[in-house]
Amino acid sequence: MSDTKNYDIAILGAGPAGMTAGLYAGRGGLKTVIIEKMMPGGLVANTEKIDNYPGFPEGISGFDLARKMEQQAKKFGAQIISAQAESVVPEDRHQLIKLSDGTTIKSRALIIATGAFPKTLGVRGEKELLGKGVSYCAICDGAFFKNQAVAVLGGGDSAVQEAVYLAGLASKVTVIHRRNVLRAAESIQKAAFANDKITFAWSKDILAIEGSAGVTGIKVMDKQTLAEEVIQVTGAFIYVGYKPSSDLVKDIVNTDEQGYIITDDRMATPVPGIYACGDVRQKLVRQVSSAVGDGATAAIAAQQYLEFK
Repeated sequence: MSDTKNYDIAILGAGPAGMTAGLYAGRGGLKTVIIEKMMPGGLVANTEKIDNYPGFPEGISGFDLARKMEQQAKKFGAQIISAQAESVVPEDRHQLIKLSDGTTIKSRALIIATGAFPKTLGVRGEKELLGKGVSYCAICDGAFFKNQAVAVLGGGDSAVQEAVYLAGLASKVTVIHRRNVLRAAESIQKAAFANDKITFAWSKDILAIEGSAGVTGIKVMDKQTLAEEVIQVTGAFIYVGYKPSSDLVKDIVNTDEQGYIITDDRMATPVPGIYACGDVRQKLVRQVSSAVGDGATAAIAAQQYLEFK
């Protein structure tokens, strides 16, 4: 028989949203547990430098910011468990969360903060140069490439929007796309085509991201001629989609066609006592600052729910 542990609030995910929710819940006097299958911090822990989070004018490494968030959540009493959540079952106005070690967490409220992860190309150099020129977020990292040549890999709305954004910083932006037309909305395309800093490499398969200490180029192959070339850039911004980590609860809460959890402005799902925050939620901006706001809102809303439960 599995061991069952009781909590007021259980939080799935220890990224910025989850740890902020844990901080607020613990500070509110609630018995709180944060469940994380990897190291606390989520994707932000792998970010070399963050310079757009308020309070750190000189910037801070993602690892250091994640560590400070973890320390603060623990300071207010949140417990962090390193385990894989295998199932979530609502039962009698509680949530039963079965963990990989056989433990069952029984919580009065649940906050889902499992995040979303960028889809990868799977080419040589992508993993090795992550944080050294390879990025999945132009808003996060674009400022590090002022007056440099960069590439955006992809042709959808996000890719083309970020190309326009990067054109305000970089000396040149090359959009590399495997088709000969963009998939982005017409209005977004017009903005990109009108920008003389943006050029397009059409019908290209990406073979590798070149470089050792940092990105030096993108090796591509023309799909018609099969000719190979290296496009010289110092930054590679990859936009081939994100996948929200919502599979565990997709049959419990409402999600959109991409799998993002749908909530109201209190981070509440239609299921009483279940909330979602951060990048797993359907939202406009996916930044540390917006995740922190989501986490605080979810914890306060959950606390109010428990007060009147």
